[in-house]
Amino acid sequence: MSVQPISRPRSRNLQWRLLEMERSDLAEVTQVEADLYTFPWSRGNFEDSLASGYSAWIARGEDALLLGYFLLMPAVDEAHLLNISVARHAQRQGLGRALLDKASAVALECGAKSLILEVRPSNPRAIAIYERYGFRQIGTRRGYYPADHRDASLREDALVWRYAL
Repeated sequence: MSVQPISRPRSRNLQWRLLEMERSDLAEVTQVEADLYTFPWSRGNFEDSLASGYSAWIARGEDALLLGYFLLMPAVDEAHLLNISVARHAQRQGLGRALLDKASAVALECGAKSLILEVRPSNPRAIAIYERYGFRQIGTRRGYYPADHRDASLREDALVWRYAL
């Protein structure tokens, strides 16, 4: 297991350690995921990503509480950021940027020249973070996300963003 030293963000006193995600983390990861999203990833989605060898990292606080995570799928010359999330209680403290920094570093290590992600247009906070980080929108995937539990035909677009490494 690879471990990063505890980091201190620019604001507040939150500290965290970045660790490679393991199967034993998935109960907490799926709990945070379910708290954050109307259409969360399932435990199976996370298990499949780990089994596929994707780069998966978590952030834990000094008290070992799960604060955030990301999963990255390397491709030929780009890396696809499949999921990046910060627990509600840890948001607005610099952790999202720290996770993006780590995802960018991992992508570079894999030989990627860019980082790609999708985000819902209905998630303006995430969009603002990506814009500040330097991502640029490069396209739209029409009807990519489910939008209503009662009507599977209702879909939301995905905005495709790219960050040059």
